[in-house]
Amino acid sequence: MDFARVQAGRCGMSAMHGGNIAIVGAAETTGLGVLPGISMLELHADAARNALADAGLGIDDIDGIATAGPSPIEVASYLGIKPRWLDGTMVGGCSFMLHVRHVAAAIACGAATTVLVTHGESGRSRVGAGRSFKLPQDSAPGQFEFPYGALPAYAAFTIPALGFLADRGMDRSALAEVVVAQREWAMPNERAMRRKPTTIDQVLNTDPKVAWPFTRDMCCVVTDGGGALVVTSAERAADMASGSRSVYLLGSGEAAEGPVVQSMEDPFSSAAFRRSGAEAFATSGLAPADIDHLMCYDAFAHLPLYMLEDLGFVGRGESGAFIAGGATRPGGTLPMNTNGGGLSYTHTGMYGMFAIQEAVRQLRGDAVVQVPGVRTSFVQGVGLYFAASGSLVLSASRP
Repeated sequence: MDFARVQAGRCGMSAMHGGNIAIVGAAETTGLGVLPGISMLELHADAARNALADAGLGIDDIDGIATAGPSPIEVASYLGIKPRWLDGTMVGGCSFMLHVRHVAAAIACGAATTVLVTHGESGRSRVGAGRSFKLPQDSAPGQFEFPYGALPAYAAFTIPALGFLADRGMDRSALAEVVVAQREWAMPNERAMRRKPTTIDQVLNTDPKVAWPFTRDMCCVVTDGGGALVVTSAERAADMASGSRSVYLLGSGEAAEGPVVQSMEDPFSSAAFRRSGAEAFATSGLAPADIDHLMCYDAFAHLPLYMLEDLGFVGRGESGAFIAGGATRPGGTLPMNTNGGGLSYTHTGMYGMFAIQEAVRQLRGDAVVQVPGVRTSFVQGVGLYFAASGSLVLSASRP
């Protein structure tokens, strides 16, 4: 697509990108991990209040709300918000990347002024878990994947992961390298679920085995928690007391490929990742070489390998060596998943919100393990296995 053709106009992409939209509040729930005494809706509310406090705003300052899982109407009512704009987009774990993009368009067009994006899941304790996005038996996955056991993510991902490794001339150690690199980021982080140092051999050989090629540590943690964002125009942010801590949206993209893994154009490369990533780079005016920090949604250890290649940070077949060489670890050339990621930090079921939160912290300079000099961050999400993709390019300053 020629993205330049859709830049013009008050509601065009140029109005919603280029630093015209700011994240002025960002916070996770007070607790994170195992929270059996807090319901899903209360997690949304806790995260929302923390984000509003971070922005120095109150409920009455919010005129829009976006969320995935529970209805935005339900969350708005619980918080006492009377929205004139709502977004209940639900495409799995990358829904929150899409929310930020949709919020930016709404603010650019005047449909809202200040929007709250909330997330909360009792993914581990299942307290008031509410509705989840479940595909019916007569859907494409229900007919062509579920009968063969490809119902949980670790089962649906086995063949693509094995095929990717074989196609690239890699073995399972490439998956273990992802785990070890990200564990190094998680070790100093007291909120991380897995903090124990580990080695390639331990990741490969420690029980339990889950589904070949995955061992437990190659699969995300299962936690309770949530997070929220407050998004407004850059002009309004400049007038706020918290404006100096704003993070700006330079570009974004979203895409979908199909509901079943077997319908992928190339099972060893995500067309959705490629398309949403290309649009995010095009609308931001940046290239991979301009990015200081990367958050790759890592529900399973193979996903960062796909994303590094599909987004253009490395060439096809180069992702394994890139990580093994230390490029994504502390002190590396491209710090990635610096909170420990879904593999070590947290994963409530939909991880995208936490990837955005860590990008904001790094850009503000207040991350637990802070990378020096971070000015730009790329956030990449995935939803419903390889079905959907969301991409954000964020900046510490307005161009």
